Amino acid sequence: MASLSVYEAPGRSSRRGFLAGSLALAASAGLTRPAHAVGRVSMGDSELITVSDGTLTLPMGFLFPDVPKDELQSFLIAQNMPTDALHPGCNVTLLRQKERLAIFDVGSGANFMPSAGMLIDNLAAADIDPDSVTDVVFTHAHPDHLWGVTDDLDELVFANARYHIGQAEWDFWSSPNALQTVSPDRQTFVVGAQNRFAALTDRIAFLKPGREILSGVEVIDTAGHTPGHLSFMVHGSGDQTLIAGDALSNTAISFRHPEWRMRSDHDPERGVAMRRQLLARLAGDKARIIGYHFDHEGIGRVERREGAYAFVPAA
Repeated sequence: MASLSVYEAPGRSSRRGFLAGSLALAASAGLTRPAHAVGRVSMGDSELITVSDGTLTLPMGFLFPDVPKDELQSFLIAQNMPTDALHPGCNVTLLRQKERLAIFDVGSGANFMPSAGMLIDNLAAADIDPDSVTDVVFTHAHPDHLWGVTDDLDELVFANARYHIGQAEWDFWSSPNALQTVSPDRQTFVVGAQNRFAALTDRIAFLKPGREILSGVEVIDTAGHTPGHLSFMVHGSGDQTLIAGDALSNTAISFRHPEWRMRSDHDPERGVAMRRQLLARLAGDKARIIGYHFDHEGIGRVERREGAYAFVPAA
């Protein structure tokens, strides 16, 4: 999911060495920001961790243009949700396995919204060093998932990692014609993606649905939100967890009304079909899900309820 506007932060040095020194100084003074939205799930010898990149503001009128206003507002009020905008969190997932530490999406960095771009601070508060990350895996290339891959000096934040993305996603955003295929309010998304891709060209590997990216981690085609959106099913110890990215994007709306078309989806009809397919599979398999914009640290399960579905947060 992504918003309409781009925030241009004031220039600032953000080399990893400078940042690490600043965080150490702040820690010694008791000034570090708490590690927001830190969730943990054990799966045998593996551990899944969610760490917040902050929050976004998404105007409601932009998101659901086909839903009658009265129907939308009645639903939102019944769910104790604001009626003017959504303010979703951004849950970045890490998977720790023996000798590997993978991060799935990297937040938005400093130049998207002032309420986001907090990942590096919160990784430090959770005692996770960016230099220890061995694999960076992208679900898709929207700003709040990709732009945090480089700092303000265009250096890679995760300097020692391998990088992975779907071929269709890379091809779409890097196409010379990409600007002509999106609406004017999304052209900054294209420019931003191409700028970050330039830093990754010599280090990127392309993913194929149905293959494993890491031991027990299956690549799932969930295109619709973007042309090459991928999700990742983590298998282990008789349990499954889907790292869903934005294939499902809200713990109330996506579950109760998967049929509502979203303007934030590149292909709204395919987005509807994908939500229905994923919800049915996850409910049937009793699999866990981690949603990038979900409540409750992003972690829970899917239940069938009253002709639709419900999100059940992890205990």
